[in-house]
Amino acid sequence: MDSEQAPPGIDVTKPHPARRYDYWLGGKDNFEADRESAEAVAEAFPSVQFSALENRAFLRRVVTYLTAEAGIRQFLDLGAGLPTAGNVHEIAQDIAPESRIVYVDNDPIVLIHARSLLNSRPEGRTAYLEADVREPDRILTHPDLLDTLDLTRPVALMLVAVMHFLTDDDRPYEVVERLRGALPSGSYLVMTHATSDHLTVEDLAQSDEANRRSGIPFRLRSTAEFSRFFTGLEVVPPGIGSVMSWRPEGWRAHPRPEAVSMLGAVARIP
Repeated sequence: MDSEQAPPGIDVTKPHPARRYDYWLGGKDNFEADRESAEAVAEAFPSVQFSALENRAFLRRVVTYLTAEAGIRQFLDLGAGLPTAGNVHEIAQDIAPESRIVYVDNDPIVLIHARSLLNSRPEGRTAYLEADVREPDRILTHPDLLDTLDLTRPVALMLVAVMHFLTDDDRPYEVVERLRGALPSGSYLVMTHATSDHLTVEDLAQSDEANRRSGIPFRLRSTAEFSRFFTGLEVVPPGIGSVMSWRPEGWRAHPRPEAVSMLGAVARIP
């Protein structure tokens, strides 16, 4: 999709995380600014596409677990991104058709494609909110969310490849605390996050510079920093680690953890 074909009201001169992620997943709903941003990141992190693909595979395994084993029937997916194969509602409703899902993203182009996200099974329901994760109160009090989800019953809060776009100035721990604090006992927090664990000081400096050039704020965090999001929660085995290590489905050829550099975890809210 080039700038001449951009929908009205879409600023294609500035890169956006959802469209950049779409590019790494092989999608077509991205623009030159998104591709340039993606390539700037790839200069410092050449295996970034592996990371995006493994992150998506983690999402599929987690939603399957939460629906089939944990009995979750409600999902709040923040930073949903552009529709692609294996959206949360497709995975959940294949197992439990009555599942309800609310998607949230702050890119207007995602709203244009929301009809794909809203294609719910008749037994369940989906909704889409255009909002920013930095505004948790607006999300939690939105009429469409309250009309779709029952916040007195367990909800899976999905923050998959989202929080690394919040710098320390955005108070990411407070944002997650507010979101998870609104959910009842038996709910779950699901997160993935790009990590600095495998980088030398020189590599980290190069990565920071690449992210600055990409035009999208980005904050790598260590395992210790990532673990803080789960303080007080019951982390589901196998615990906090590489997204590739979370309940893998048999042997397969895959990149090394340092090539993916993405942490993931699932935790139950007591």
